[in-house]
Amino acid sequence: MKAIIIEENFELVKPLQKMADLLDLEIRQFSDLEYALRFSEEKGAGIVLMRDIVAGRPSCFAIEDFRNTSRMPDILIYTETGDPEHAEYALEGGAWDYVVDNALAEKLPDMLRRLVRYRRNNEQGEEARRQEVQQQLQHHGIVGSSAALQNCLSMVAKVGQSDASVLITGETGTGKELFASAIHDISPRHRNSLTIIDCAALPSTLVESILFGHAKGSFTGADRSRKGLVKQADGGTLFLDEIGEMPLEIQKKFLRVLQEQKYLPVGSSSAEKSDFRVIAATNKNLEAMVGEGMFREDLLFRLKTFQLELPPLRTRRADIAELTYHFRNIYCRRNKLKRKKLATDYLMLLNQYHWPGNVRELFQAVEYSITEAKDSTILEAAHLPVNIRLSVTKQKLQKNTTEQKEPGQKNLPDQISFMPTMKEDRERAIQNQEKHYLKRLLQLSEGNIKQCCETAGLSRSRLYDLMKKYNLSQKV
Repeated sequence: MKAIIIEENFELVKPLQKMADLLDLEIRQFSDLEYALRFSEEKGAGIVLMRDIVAGRPSCFAIEDFRNTSRMPDILIYTETGDPEHAEYALEGGAWDYVVDNALAEKLPDMLRRLVRYRRNNEQGEEARRQEVQQQLQHHGIVGSSAALQNCLSMVAKVGQSDASVLITGETGTGKELFASAIHDISPRHRNSLTIIDCAALPSTLVESILFGHAKGSFTGADRSRKGLVKQADGGTLFLDEIGEMPLEIQKKFLRVLQEQKYLPVGSSSAEKSDFRVIAATNKNLEAMVGEGMFREDLLFRLKTFQLELPPLRTRRADIAELTYHFRNIYCRRNKLKRKKLATDYLMLLNQYHWPGNVRELFQAVEYSITEAKDSTILEAAHLPVNIRLSVTKQKLQKNTTEQKEPGQKNLPDQISFMPTMKEDRERAIQNQEKHYLKRLLQLSEGNIKQCCETAGLSRSRLYDLMKKYNLSQKV
């Protein structure tokens, strides 16, 4: 197993390196967060020990980046003095521990030994559990061997056995509902229902009645009492799809329901109970919506005890062939057809396409091509939808045109194709202004986080998120 130690004091690292053979570890020491992260991405590391401040930058801001690498390492941050806000950010971000101790030279070897023992015990159980989960997920159409998907499976295996809330994020078509269903199916609540609420489809005039139910006579047309979806989820799981579309006035009421597991049906004077687990999903940036006043920060915290971010298909191309065979088998079995073979050019073209619709679009493409192929026993590239073939052809033509140009030759149509949209250009300008503002704010306050929050009108967590986004430290 590989371990990374991010520390500028070489004397502090020497005792740890001496333990390498004893613990059967390959230990690498770095004094720079970026180099350490690059090593973790390329080589993989199961353990990361890092000082709280590295080259003037709080290391807690790098936790998410390390946790998104292939091995999802366990991370320990250590310090002699510490910072309460950094500790909060680190532990909420998934750090194994945040240790404050004046005698680090004596304590670090034991910390490393305990973390190695924890990691190995956890890996043994997790690998067996992940294989079991992977078999179950295949029934949901969730297949693939890429590192990105394996990280998702590890998270599903972890959260499936708990009752904690989960926020699933990702682009349209990445399978958020499939993963929600899978988490429910491997949870202790699987014998009860998975109740799905599409927040984008809730009519504004009936949203409370649909969610919480209503008493007889509570409004025109309410000729009898009716239970809402929250009650329907009692004992099971409530899946809030497109949670970013939930109206603000309902968000406050729903937060209280999550906290107390009680709700008040429309027109009723007595509260009712519902014991449910909540899973939410969105393709929107809820943190940005919080900053714009479009989503409640306290509700976001309540929803994202765990966050599962699903990767787009274009970043897990290693899974495209496996998914294609899987979808082919499903479609042929469902329609009682003989399995068709896949031509080399068919798979090659699938790998060259950018898949804006992600896994859902791939399934539709396979379904289309099997129907288009009719009696043919082999799926060729020509059987794929025209828009996919045309998109790949345009990419090739554009690449050829670029390669054939002489150095320094200008082509206005080619230049204009690289211009951003007005929205992208506006967002870039806003980001530049935000970074300039925050840098100036940190300088004038001398890194006083409390004062920065009061001046900017930001919550502490939102400020830290922005500092991480723009790579800013308290000592600007």
